[in-house]
Amino acid sequence: MCSDRIPAISIHALSKCYRVFDRPQDRLVQALRARAGSVFGVATKPLFREFWALRDVSLDVSRGETVGIIGRNGSGKSTLLQAICGTLTPTTGAVGVDGRVAALLELGTGFNPEFTGRENIYMNASILGLSDEQVRDRFDDIVEFADIGDFIDQPVKTYSSGMYVRLAFAVIAHVDADILVVDEALSVGDVFFAQKCMRYLRNFQKSGTVLFVSHDASAVTNLCDRAIWLDGGRTIMDGPAKDVCEAYHASTYGHLPVQRGPRPEADTVDAMIAAEPSAEDQSVVRVFQFDPGQGGFGDGSAKITSIRIEGEPGRQLSQVEGGEVVTLVVEAETRRDIECPIIGFFLKDRLGQHLFGTHTYREDRQGQMPVGPGRRIVARFSFSMPYLPRGRYTVDAAIANGSYDEHTQADWTYDGVVLESVSSTVSVGLVGIPYRSIEIGIDGDAAPTAAT
Repeated sequence: MCSDRIPAISIHALSKCYRVFDRPQDRLVQALRARAGSVFGVATKPLFREFWALRDVSLDVSRGETVGIIGRNGSGKSTLLQAICGTLTPTTGAVGVDGRVAALLELGTGFNPEFTGRENIYMNASILGLSDEQVRDRFDDIVEFADIGDFIDQPVKTYSSGMYVRLAFAVIAHVDADILVVDEALSVGDVFFAQKCMRYLRNFQKSGTVLFVSHDASAVTNLCDRAIWLDGGRTIMDGPAKDVCEAYHASTYGHLPVQRGPRPEADTVDAMIAAEPSAEDQSVVRVFQFDPGQGGFGDGSAKITSIRIEGEPGRQLSQVEGGEVVTLVVEAETRRDIECPIIGFFLKDRLGQHLFGTHTYREDRQGQMPVGPGRRIVARFSFSMPYLPRGRYTVDAAIANGSYDEHTQADWTYDGVVLESVSSTVSVGLVGIPYRSIEIGIDGDAAPTAAT
């Protein structure tokens, strides 16, 4: 949240115009004509068209604020960020930035492809204001964060796009920035690194200013206090992230919230129908088991030892389907006395958004009692698997000691299980609901249209 109203970024009447030529040689001819015209005082017809990537954009971003920027491709989002970062000169207007900016823009920005990862760390960090001594002190942490192994000494031109982003984000995470700018970079790379980045972003939000560009409106709503909707280089809406994202989503489908008035056009109705899930929604999800000790935190009084998904009791699943009743089993081992153990979990998408989860704590503390060291605790959570859109998801599991409001975290394990939805008919929303039936009736006579 915004800590005060002192602006970290001030933009006034910002515009950026590009000259678009039909043929490459027209650039040279235009330059010669312009030179001749200035010498002889003769007006010449331009050989280019003007394209305004930004038109009269004004905004202030306060210190400590997290602002999302959304819009279709070509709306001016990246141009705006480049102007803020100082890599692009505006045609008109002014940009003021108070603080050190660290930016993760399109792939390739800030790195020399011929240099090794090691060399690029020193070069990029020095561009961002660190001295050689500071880079040396933080080098091991940067390499550990990037986690690209021996590729650190290979030219970055040999890197995959995911490795490129890993290294770039690792650098900006260690340069003591005041303002962090991220442009769609988290859409590249695996689910583990994306969630590592999201955890870093959430921690950075406590003291820094964040500009976050994404086509994922749900991610913007989840992460940002405020959002700005750009279209055609102009600011369409600036306000609370939820309100802006809902308006943007409505425009994507070509309709606004339902109002009394004329009947909507046919294409609007089609878009509204397409946005509704059907009873035939389905998804096929692969289950990958990982070592639950890979990463997390806690005081060590207990340790998560196993996280798995079962079908029938005792039968571990490697694949599940939407609507299927499954059981998530979390096992833990106590290392010290636990007065009141609580085990819980979250299912997260690739950006770390919590889709659903629960825990074993009950207000009446029924079934909860002190447990001594060396004991095995097993929690089972049975539920109908929702339909998951295509993509990767992870399960966090944790064991704590105490109550819901006051507890001590014994062990929180990140990404203990990975789920990959490889086939899905769900295209709208974060998850699909396993409907038992859907009916429509006329004059009270219900007629089932679908059922499971």
